[in-house]
Amino acid sequence: MTQCPHAAGGSVPLSGPRFQTEPGQLYREIRRNHGAVAPVVLDGGLPAWLVLDYRELHQVTSDPVLFSRDSDLWNQWENVPADWPLLPMIGRKQPSILYTVGPRHAERAAMIGNALEAIDPFALRRFAEEFADELIDRFCSKGSTDIIADYAMLLPARVLARMYGVSDDDGDALVGSINDMIDGRERALAGQQHLGATMLKLLADKHAEPGDDVATRMLADPGGFTDEEVLQDLMVMMAAGHQPTADWMGNSLRLMLTDDRFAASLSGGRHSVAEAMNEVLWEDTPTQNVAGRWAARDTHLGGRHIRAGDLLLLGIAAANSDPQVRVDGSALTGGNSAFLSFGHGEHRCPFPAQETAEVIARTGIEVLLDRLPDIDLAVAAERLTRRPSPWLRGLTNLPVVFTPTPAIGGRT
Repeated sequence: MTQCPHAAGGSVPLSGPRFQTEPGQLYREIRRNHGAVAPVVLDGGLPAWLVLDYRELHQVTSDPVLFSRDSDLWNQWENVPADWPLLPMIGRKQPSILYTVGPRHAERAAMIGNALEAIDPFALRRFAEEFADELIDRFCSKGSTDIIADYAMLLPARVLARMYGVSDDDGDALVGSINDMIDGRERALAGQQHLGATMLKLLADKHAEPGDDVATRMLADPGGFTDEEVLQDLMVMMAAGHQPTADWMGNSLRLMLTDDRFAASLSGGRHSVAEAMNEVLWEDTPTQNVAGRWAARDTHLGGRHIRAGDLLLLGIAAANSDPQVRVDGSALTGGNSAFLSFGHGEHRCPFPAQETAEVIARTGIEVLLDRLPDIDLAVAAERLTRRPSPWLRGLTNLPVVFTPTPAIGGRT
């Protein structure tokens, strides 16, 4: 047993091209070589543990006392530089719901859940349809496009911005900054700063002129939350709501266009869309790895000695493909929703947020297939590439061809 992940021989760098090209095989190799809990190294040589197996991940997320979300517990902060590119993903003293624990976390989760649950589902779908049609109008007469850059990467942020109360212009500008922040590279901190500035402007606007939107409802919550708390939570909600939803759309369309099991899906009706989206959450989930949990005391997990303050990363994708859970990975799951793609335990993605993401992603796919029913890949499937991120798995592009059709016009 190792005394710390950094000292473990053969620690796995949590970066590199294999997270883009063959993550499934990579996770199998890590599991075979290290077991259910593997020593990994983050950018800058910082050690952590990656929890790969379903049972161990369930255990970690079910015990918020032993495996805390309080990042102040991390025993590596003295080694973290001020410009560390992963700070947007692993923050310290950040007053957001991500790092709040105990009763206050429950109160904040209720505040967010109530604000999202009050969204009119018919308005949500209407906005998603209208924005989808507007985006499709930009390329439908050309006969070809890149579905990621021209559609999937634009739709969720625009819909969420409208529901949260952000102006359409500010919502359009958020896409690049959110992507930069989540990819965890040289522009990560700049992306986080732009997102924060946009949310700060939103709060100022809603103080001056309240509306029927998520931000106004959060400010009016009787829980007595500060503007800083609301600001931080809105940043989390926008980033967590946009990028995984965009990747969910892209990954689902890739599956439908490339996988023989879905050969009839493009003309198989809307049930096929829902089935493909569910399969993606098992096989190609946008949320690959999550940071994280911190051990509140020395303990053991998966045969490893975990020291107080060690960081544990949640290997969502690896756990979903755990051979003890998915004996036959080639078989369709038949709608089984026991995946861990939305997390588990008290820090899992709130159910209203899951519903919102599903409506946006499913509507976006359905409108696209309704408008362009003969859509097909423009390149060989093996030429499709992924973004260089171990956290979220999404395509860099998805070039398609289709019969040109006229724009339908209209604007929200």
